[in-house]
Amino acid sequence: MEFPKFKAAAVQTAPVFLNAQATTDKAVAFIKEAARNGASLVAFPEVFIAGYPYWNWIMTPVQGSKWYEVLYKCSITTDGPEVQQLCQAAKEHNVHVVIGINERGNSYGEIYNTNLIIDNNGVLIGRHRKLVPTWAEKLTWTSGDGSSLKVYPTEIGPIGTLACGENTNTLARFTLLSQGELIHVANYISLPVAPPDYNMAEAIKIRAAAHSFEGKLFTIVSCSTISQEIMDALKEDVPNVQELLTRKNSAFSGIIGPNGAVVGEPLIDEEGIVYADIDLSKCIQPKQMHDILGHYNRFDIFDLRVNVAPTRKITFIDNHEEFSKK
Repeated sequence: MEFPKFKAAAVQTAPVFLNAQATTDKAVAFIKEAARNGASLVAFPEVFIAGYPYWNWIMTPVQGSKWYEVLYKCSITTDGPEVQQLCQAAKEHNVHVVIGINERGNSYGEIYNTNLIIDNNGVLIGRHRKLVPTWAEKLTWTSGDGSSLKVYPTEIGPIGTLACGENTNTLARFTLLSQGELIHVANYISLPVAPPDYNMAEAIKIRAAAHSFEGKLFTIVSCSTISQEIMDALKEDVPNVQELLTRKNSAFSGIIGPNGAVVGEPLIDEEGIVYADIDLSKCIQPKQMHDILGHYNRFDIFDLRVNVAPTRKITFIDNHEEFSKK
């Protein structure tokens, strides 16, 4: 068995708001920088291309409707030029990339919060759609399905990913663990509009630590920041946007080890890249104490069933006899 060693990078930055091409260019620049510093895996924030629908939190649904239209028009597809550019950058710099996008669906009311997994050969090997949009996000995103709850084998190890709040979903996390996940990418957005006693950065760290400790694996956390550009764009509709979207401890990016502890120094609120050296062999010994996939469980008592069939919107039945009778 092989347990690779490699360097991981977690990017903490803001997108070029609602500009898919410019944000893709920014992502490519970060890929180049991380690769130059020896990274074999680069993780980007949730819906990095090309921005998060903050209007859902600070406007009424009616006010925010026009912004939904803008977001839909700048959302992208997995076979579009932006993804091709990302794949080319991954191949050119020999790195694996996990990045969040707003994925455009076939219907105009259909956008998915999607994480892409690209290997170092420039191949899009995976696409995970967020299972349940969180709270106000339901005004924007369509729910994904179980078909994307997968772990992908790569040269650096088996990679799985979940977006933001679904990292609190114990069953989704267990589904990934059960497939041999050793590298988990959890990406987020900063959320300053949370209740006053909610520390977003600490909440992100707790969720990552829980998954790493329970599964005895490494979690790479990448979180976006809120730029002045984002606030300026929304200011005409929400004059006090600066007050609503400026708050400390809203973003956390870092790497968590299989003991649940942060590896190195994380980034809180500040923009940049966090690096950490990862040795997957360190996932073995902690399993002797708690292996919830093996000796430390009771599968004669518990039975988790996961529907991995893609959701079908419609089924066409071509039956000439039936048709001719109608």
